[in-house]
Amino acid sequence: MTPEQHYRCLESMYQAAPINKLYPPKITVAEGEAEIQIALTPDYFHAAGAVHGSVYFKLLDDAAFFAANSLEPEVFVLTTSFTTYITRPVSEGNMRAVGKVVNKNRSQWVAESVVYNDDGKEIARGSGIFVRSKMLLVDALGYADKT
Repeated sequence: MTPEQHYRCLESMYQAAPINKLYPPKITVAEGEAEIQIALTPDYFHAAGAVHGSVYFKLLDDAAFFAANSLEPEVFVLTTSFTTYITRPVSEGNMRAVGKVVNKNRSQWVAESVVYNDDGKEIARGSGIFVRSKMLLVDALGYADKT
């Protein structure tokens, strides 16, 4: 499998995840990078009328995760820790997360991600550590759909 095929399979896997029926995200994966975008709806709001922190976390973790998994062609990676900083509330438009691997070694990847609003302003930032699991990617829901 070529790297490009791997990236398309990761995108397919992401779209197949049942949780993403709630968000209808768009994803693009490249070498060591991933970008995810969602359109905001009031379904994502807390009682004060802005996006709930769980949505920020999901976008940050997912973008960093797929950036890391883009560099691992055999197995599903796992998030072992993730730190999130929410810097600005948002209640309309789109959220766009960009994840990038900033360090890797034999046993783990460190990836950072940033979420932007429609004006290109940073609204959240995070970083995480990702490790290999024992689950083969070909066994993950949706991955093999693009091979």
